[in-house]
Amino acid sequence: MPRISAATIGEHRAQTRERILQAVSRLSRGQGIDAISMTDVAGEAGITRTVLYNYFPDKAALLLAFTERVTHYFIEAYERELADDASPAERLRAFVRLQLAGLLAHPHPGPADLSAALGPDAYQRLAEHVAPMQRILTGIIEGGVASGDFQAVDVPATARLILAVIGAERLPLLDGTVTVEDAEDIVSGFVLRALGAGPEETKQRPRSANQ
Repeated sequence: MPRISAATIGEHRAQTRERILQAVSRLSRGQGIDAISMTDVAGEAGITRTVLYNYFPDKAALLLAFTERVTHYFIEAYERELADDASPAERLRAFVRLQLAGLLAHPHPGPADLSAALGPDAYQRLAEHVAPMQRILTGIIEGGVASGDFQAVDVPATARLILAVIGAERLPLLDGTVTVEDAEDIVSGFVLRALGAGPEETKQRPRSANQ
């Protein structure tokens, strides 16, 4: 029986689960989520495969848990970064920036390849886990339309298009063609112009000296 270092079995299980998800996070930065094996994760977490399977029965379950964790961190970072009186354009830029940073921090294949790797059922569950981020984007657009800053006839369709534009920067980010800052300027400028934002909102933001 493995040694239990926590005060209770429940705490021990929580600590082990956290170690597993941290291992996935580290591995995903180097080889991409789709390339990670359960053996890789067990080795990185310092546990046996048998222990790993006690927590996650297969790779799909592991990736679903990791996606839920990343989504939670995204929402926390988004809410922490913005002032209460942030404009719709500022909220959109923050959303785009955090999405792009996430693409670089946790590389993964495009939707079609990921669906093929996980299977349609697991991919659908994965999509449900990232729904909170999509709701944030929909809320940003709706707020901009209500304030007169944005123009959008079909908000859900507009949100899907914006996510597609963000996703188009995945490969350039991973191969180093663009930085997160450059991609943010490209995507935010394009999207804000498409939404009918004013020239002050669409122009490139100044960078600090170390960027």
